[in-house]
Amino acid sequence: MKKLLFLLLIIGVNLFNVLKGQNYELKSPNEKICVTVNVGDAVMYKVMHGKTVVIDESAISMELEGGKTLGLLGVVGKVGRNTVDETIHADFYKKSEVKNNYNELIIKFKGNYKLTFRAFDDGVAYRFSTSFRKPIIVKKESVSYCFDDDYVMYIPYVNARKGEGDFLTQQFFTSFESQYTIDSISKMDTERIAFTPLLISLKDGKKAVIVESDLEDFPGTFFRKGEGNSLVSVQATYPKVEEQGGHNMLQMVVKEREDFVAKTSGTRDFPWRAIVISENDYELMNSDMVYKLASPSRVDDVSWIRPGKVAWDWWNNWNIWGVGFKAGINNDTYKYYIDFASKNGIEYVILDEGWAVNKQADLFKVVPEIDLEELVAYGNERNVGLVLWAGYYAIDRDMEHVCKHYSEMGIKGFKVDFMDRDDQKVVDFYYRMAAMAAKYHLFVDFHGAYKPTGLSRTYPNVLNFEGVYGLEQSKWDDNLNQVNYECMIPYIRMVAGNLDYTQGAMDNATKHHFRAIYTNPMSQGTRCRQLAEYVIFESPFNMMCDSPTKYMQNQECVDFISDVPTVWDETVALDGRLGEYSVIARRKGDTWYVGAITNWEARTVEIDLNRIGRISGSGKIYCDGVNAGRNAEDYQIIDEKITDNILKIELASGGGAVIILK
Repeated sequence: MKKLLFLLLIIGVNLFNVLKGQNYELKSPNEKICVTVNVGDAVMYKVMHGKTVVIDESAISMELEGGKTLGLLGVVGKVGRNTVDETIHADFYKKSEVKNNYNELIIKFKGNYKLTFRAFDDGVAYRFSTSFRKPIIVKKESVSYCFDDDYVMYIPYVNARKGEGDFLTQQFFTSFESQYTIDSISKMDTERIAFTPLLISLKDGKKAVIVESDLEDFPGTFFRKGEGNSLVSVQATYPKVEEQGGHNMLQMVVKEREDFVAKTSGTRDFPWRAIVISENDYELMNSDMVYKLASPSRVDDVSWIRPGKVAWDWWNNWNIWGVGFKAGINNDTYKYYIDFASKNGIEYVILDEGWAVNKQADLFKVVPEIDLEELVAYGNERNVGLVLWAGYYAIDRDMEHVCKHYSEMGIKGFKVDFMDRDDQKVVDFYYRMAAMAAKYHLFVDFHGAYKPTGLSRTYPNVLNFEGVYGLEQSKWDDNLNQVNYECMIPYIRMVAGNLDYTQGAMDNATKHHFRAIYTNPMSQGTRCRQLAEYVIFESPFNMMCDSPTKYMQNQECVDFISDVPTVWDETVALDGRLGEYSVIARRKGDTWYVGAITNWEARTVEIDLNRIGRISGSGKIYCDGVNAGRNAEDYQIIDEKITDNILKIELASGGGAVIILK
């Protein structure tokens, strides 16, 4: 009888603890960030940065088919803690070594799953992990971010492509290219969803950026307005019926979807849900959160991967002149591009859309004007590699055959375009493509892509992601405000990782002179701004968007672009304010490059070189000319010895500057 009463007492205590909730606290190594996790009838967590509430109490759960929901009425079996302080060797990144220091809380639940929290000095991340013997179907994962006030957000709303189903379903078909709507949480459009990264302006000047990492075998996460001051997750459900269509028949368009988001292995780690926190805006440009949380490299030998610049044809519309042949998609035109690249030490030339027969989605049907084997040989003789553009379905329908064939021909990589989705099926394509390309020593530039989620760490041959409202928009959008947007990218989109922005325009326009001309495009802002973007923006495979003819008329700019690195040994964000200006220093070997850009407001920036160690020695400054405010192409190059550690640089409206220190 006594044993029975004791057993009932233990059961009662455990039940009381479940209903009341068990609290766990986790602090960052510098103790500025504190995460409180409460496990009761639901799992709730809260994030503080000092006295600032970053995330108010928010629920975490994952609903599986069959009625089981991870995070609801969970019974804790065991709790573990770890501290990690290590250095990650980084391939083809903004720094060669990444400091990875965090405290970790692991809550293991009875029922074969666990929840892991990590607290870094600049943010917090969590993920579910399961250990079921059989495959599972995930109905949905509920990710919520509740805030203690009606904060202003920078919201990249989805611009949906035409598709099937209701408006929500149509928004799952998108190119992930949007400028930011700046508005309070309460004024969010309740019908629209937004992709990540997105930024929240907190109290005391602090900022928080929502990201995700290690997105494997699972859909990406969108957000919409929830109750009160909250954001709630939305994920694309699994495609049930697809048919070939979309842009030039190069896509698979979803006609019907299932009522679940993923069918997957029962034993696995799910994606990291993370939020990056800054006290000062410029700290966001230093973030390595997404990279640190990603799975380690699965490519043992990376010696064959060669980042670099690429002469690009599509943006400038094959607009060359002074030649004895008709410019266009033909061998003579591409030999001209190759000759230009070879003369200037540019590593690659890309053949964008048009080299394969249109609307066939067959990469073995090459237009008669192109002889790829001849072009490969011509490039090899001049130390220039060729890269091919491809719609994603054209590759996916025969992936290994395509990769093997073109690798053996001597092609160096693929620019893969028009995925325009991030449901589980398309996310799986990214991983399969990365792995297959690595098998055949090909690198990949994902265009028409969702934001990076750490894949470039797992497969270092993935050099670029688009997922940005890039310079290509200037070809058709008269109303764009690219200059202001470019001063937001480093604080929001670039927190997720590298980007295929495609800078390098040689026709540059002031705010009032800009026009969108598809066949002869120009950029907004000054010439030096275009140069500075090769330092500000992270892009291991970096486009030169303008035509060889224009570049040859601006040889000083070509010399700079050809010399500037695309991967770095060290990166230090020096200064900046969201939407106003950015100053970033990057080191390769013994040389520092400092880039600065401003919005449409002309300003003087003070660059404190003490942040990167006292510098004295030779220097070169590319800066806006005194008349750049009225003629955006006015710039000057100053060669002088750098003796002062505080440099004052004048930036014109929409301007930029680069300082090279040796």
